[in-house]
Parts: sequence; C-alpha cells; structure tokens
Amino acid sequence: MKSMEARGCEAEATLWDSRFVVDERGVRLPLLELQKDGFAEILQREILAAWTARGAFEGVALGYLAVSSALIVTFAQSLRHPLWLIGMRALVVAMILGLCRTAAWSERRGTRQTRFSLLAERFWHFWRHWYPHLFFLFCFEELSYLVHLVYPGWFDVKLIAFDAWLTGVNPSLWLERFAHPALNEFMQFAYFTYFIYLLVLGGILYYQREWESYWAVMTYSATGYALGYLISMLFPVQSPWFTFAGMWHAELAGGPFTALINLIEKCGRVHGAAFPSQHVAGAVAALWGAWRHRRWLFWVFLPLVMCM
Repeated sequence: MKSMEARGCEAEATLWDSRFVVDERGVRLPLLELQKDGFAEILQREILAAWTARGAFEGVALGYLAVSSALIVTFAQSLRHPLWLIGMRALVVAMILGLCRTAAWSERRGTRQTRFSLLAERFWHFWRHWYPHLFFLFCFEELSYLVHLVYPGWFDVKLIAFDAWLTGVNPSLWLERFAHPALNEFMQFAYFTYFIYLLVLGGILYYQREWESYWAVMTYSATGYALGYLISMLFPVQSPWFTFAGMWHAELAGGPFTALINLIEKCGRVHGAAFPSQHVAGAVAALWGAWRHRRWLFWVFLPLVMCM
C-alpha cells in the first residue's frame, strides 16, 4: 500500500500535468492559455498549418487558380455567373488546403499505431496523393465557362490559314482520304492511351513509395496543364470537331476504341480549349516524367505519344 503522502504527490503531479498540453511543435503550453484562443486564432493557426503542409504541386495549382481568378475578376462582364465561379474556386482552395492539413495531421497521429489511426492515415494519404487527377478534371471542365473570358469569338480561322500556308492544304480534311477501319482503330487506340499515362506512371511510383518522384511527375503535369489552360482563355479555339462539322464525308468507322473515343468526343468534350492540345501537353509531361523516373516506361510510351 502506498502511503497517503505518496498518493498525494501523485495526485498533485497528475493535476499539474493536466494543466498543460503539448502543441504540434512539442512545446508545453498552459491549458488556460489555450482556452483563451478565440475562433480567429484557431482558424489562423489551422490555415498556417495547412499552408506549411503544401508541396510544389499545390504551389502550381494554387498559382493557376490565383491568376485565372484575377482574370475572372478583371473580365467579369464577359461571364454570366462570375461570383459562382469565384465561390467554386474558393471551395476548391479550401478543400486542397484542408486535405493537406488533414493528411499531415493523420500521419502524425499514425505514430500511435492504433487500428483506427492507421486506417485514417492510409485513407488521407491516398487522397492526398491522388486528388491531383480530380483537380485536372475540374480545371478542364471549368474551361467551358472561361473559354470566352477575354475574347468573345474563335481564332480557328487564323490557325486554318496558318495550316494552309504551311502545308498547302487543310490537313484535317485532306487526311480523311486515308481513313480505314483498321487504321482508324489503331490511331484511336493511340489517342485513348493519353488517359492512362499519368495513372500508370503515378501508380508505379506510388506503389513503390517513391513520393518525391511521384510529386515531381504531378508537378510537371500541373505546370503543362496550367499554361495550356491560361493560353486557352486568351486564345480560344474550338477545334476541327466543331469548325468542320458537316464537311466530313462520313463518320470514322472502326472497332471498340473508335466507338469509345467517339462517345467521349460526343459526351465529354469541352467546347474550346483545343489549342494548345491538352492531350499533347499531358502526354509530354508524363513522357518526361517516365524519362526521369522510369526510363523503360518512357520507351513504352514514346511510340504511342508520337502516334497521338
């Protein structure tokens, strides 16, 4: 049995420890001091923690959102619902920073090795690394609202004139003479591979836990997409799919990949954002990432990218 004096000392020590809490930096702070923090102080601290947890990818992504938001504010009269677009972007920024903050917090709590904490860590770790694909999709779909942000018309005529000066023909229509079901199917397959480059390369790097290489590839892609999206806002082009509608002699005939691409073109295409080609930008970014981090995969991608 412990003496009354020893138990009293333990109780006093426990009471003393309960008056303090350890913050994220490992500093013991009086509990009464923390209780005085208001909502503004807590919010400021959380925003700072989220900002600290961001990486190079977030720098590019948030930079793109900042620049394009400035364009939205400047040319708001060209948009039907500019406040809605700004609000959506604010929500996206909050989600990105919140995900960075939550993932960093979860990884620190994961050191306790409880089943729940490990499950939470894996959940947030996955979304922290794979949300860039959703961000790219959001930015692409958003272009349908921003394509005429600066200029109300299309610049296809200028590109058609340049093509004619360079080649002497209209390449999009001239190449139709070589259409054949087998060739169409192969070329549409090459075009379709664009959708898996980043998934395959990112999946390999993620599975092998090469986080620095993984985020480097995502940052390459974000940079290429951001530049392309901004150019699309300043130089809107609607693509031959729309410009030459009614001038084709027949629909492309082929197999399953031809049918799949036709479905994607019909249901998933954004009117505009055709110059520069975001397919080429994304494919080249993934190709560069494969050259830097998985050389053997570069040689697998290269012929397909060249065909596309």
